Amino acid sequence: MPNIRILIVDDSSLLRDGLANLLAVQPDFEVIPSVDGALAASDLVRRVRPDIVLLGWPASSQGSQKVFSAIQEAKAASRVIMLTNDDTKQDFVEAVRQGCCGIVPKNTSTELLLKSIRKVNAGEFWLDRMTTADVIRKLANKAAGQGGPAPVAAPVAAPAPAPPTFQQPSVRLGVRDQAGALSNREREIVILVAQGFKNKEMAERMFISEQTVKNHLHNIFDKLGVSDRLELALYAVHHHLHEPS
Repeated sequence: MPNIRILIVDDSSLLRDGLANLLAVQPDFEVIPSVDGALAASDLVRRVRPDIVLLGWPASSQGSQKVFSAIQEAKAASRVIMLTNDDTKQDFVEAVRQGCCGIVPKNTSTELLLKSIRKVNAGEFWLDRMTTADVIRKLANKAAGQGGPAPVAAPVAAPAPAPPTFQQPSVRLGVRDQAGALSNREREIVILVAQGFKNKEMAERMFISEQTVKNHLHNIFDKLGVSDRLELALYAVHHHLHEPS
């Protein structure tokens, strides 16, 4: 089996060297020389196309945005795991929007870090349920702060292909690449779920019965392979389905 090629990007040489030493002893890992600058990281992404990028900068930082842009421009299959501090929780929404596939605290255990790398490399997401809930809560609060969730407009374009599965340390579910199969009404409901609306509120807003909303949600869950509203909302954020076009 080919080694998982890992690029570590962070300002701290101590963290980079420590992680490199930790990961290098794993038989299925190949550690690419780590970097601390956005230009160097972007260049390596384009040239080497690592499988995993461990990114220690906040998602809203210019450095992180350059790395995500480099991945998109190079059409690389690199998958990003954000290494976060407790004080960067407000950045989780932006991380998911940018295309982050995993969020791991810098103080996590070695076992969970290794597991997250392998799971994300296998095409899964790695976020714990508390982080997932926090992302969705912040998204709903942001919409409320702007005078309430935006009205539903025309459906957004079909997103890029989704990874086949979603991984949380405590929960695993299949996420199928079926966003393009959603009907216009189903896409409207996805937007409202991600913006924090309840079933009754969606029914009143869309002039349909609450049972019809439930039926649509059942169909959406089945098409996307998600099992509850939190997972649906996170899927929507990651694939830019949470905002009207």
